[in-house]
Amino acid sequence: QVKLVGSGGGKVQPGDSLRLSCAASGRTFTAPAMGWFRQAPGKEREFVASIAWGAHYADSVKGRFTISKDNEKNTIYLQMDSLKPEDTAVYYCAAGTPVQGILMRPSYWGQGTQVTVSS
Repeated sequence: QVKLVGSGGGKVQPGDSLRLSCAASGRTFTAPAMGWFRQAPGKEREFVASIAWGAHYADSVKGRFTISKDNEKNTIYLQMDSLKPEDTAVYYCAAGTPVQGILMRPSYWGQGTQVTVSS
């Protein structure tokens, strides 16, 4: 089992920045890819970014979000810049086996953290 604990959400204005963190513990070697998904009200959960031996991003966040990993701490970060109202969602940390380097079908999920972008 892998436990994921995410943090760092909040309410910001358009154009602001936020950084999310997610710490993994347990049998982390079974889940070499980690990443973030998000779910906005009334919408399906969608892929945001993942990192394994490289980083991958959804087109909607490319150039604004940056995912990184501290291997010693088994922690990933999502630096979100130039936030837009459409980035408002619950963000979920996830982990699992990558497919072609991308975390498509996570095996493990964190508890979710709310990000609200509003003026």
